Amino acid sequence: MMKKLLSTLFLTIGLLVSAQVGIKTDTPKATLDVNGDLNFRNKIAVLNATDNSISQGNNDQLLVSQGEGYAPIWKSLRIPEYEPNKFYLIYNNSFSDKVGISFTSSDDSSVGLASRGGTFTKGKEISSLTNFKKINNLSQVISVFSTQSKAYFQFETVVQADFGGAGTTDTSIDYACGIFVDNKLVNLRQRNLKAISTSYPFLTHTQIGIVDNLAKGDHTVDVACTRLGSYGAGSNTLTIGTNVYSNINGFISQSSLKVDVYEVPEVFNTIIN
Repeated sequence: MMKKLLSTLFLTIGLLVSAQVGIKTDTPKATLDVNGDLNFRNKIAVLNATDNSISQGNNDQLLVSQGEGYAPIWKSLRIPEYEPNKFYLIYNNSFSDKVGISFTSSDDSSVGLASRGGTFTKGKEISSLTNFKKINNLSQVISVFSTQSKAYFQFETVVQADFGGAGTTDTSIDYACGIFVDNKLVNLRQRNLKAISTSYPFLTHTQIGIVDNLAKGDHTVDVACTRLGSYGAGSNTLTIGTNVYSNINGFISQSSLKVDVYEVPEVFNTIIN
């Protein structure tokens, strides 16, 4: 009788080890399939297939799936603790362009020197400003999620002209570059590039624009420049952000735009999909 009982017990254990077990289900879909609440009173551990060690994870870690056929792993969530009414960096990116733009004297603006201050005003539509050319790869879309925000734009490029040695001639070109958000001017800088004693002079152009409290949603950002006027340079070409002459290369001449958006958070995006 004892031998039969032991045989039955061992057979039952063998079936449990090799089969799927269902709790409150007759059709288990995994080695252990529980149809109902699950309450752990002690610990959860994961087998590390590399060295066969058992890992219980650390405090505040979560089990994260690695996909079908792979054991889950412990992961730490890095969630910042937001404080009310404080700005946090929500968006940060940078872009570059090596194509650039160029201007001949026929592109000189019709805006005279005395009227530039009245023409280049904050909020001016780009369509109302003649002869502005966009640096195409710096045109981007950014998103704002809160009503309180500060957007910072840092633009840098190299401006060059095909001047020869200046001698005693005062040869130069006025130009301007603007940063636009939703086609409206938010920042503009005017400069003058002069001929010097050597050919193909260039300068590094840098400007920073700031916009407060953009509306929530998507916004377009553009950088565009114009040739304002020529002084003894009617036959010369002005280039911005492009490599034409041999004294610099494409790496040096390229344009870049850095965008930082700080917000007082209102929307907290889902951290687990």
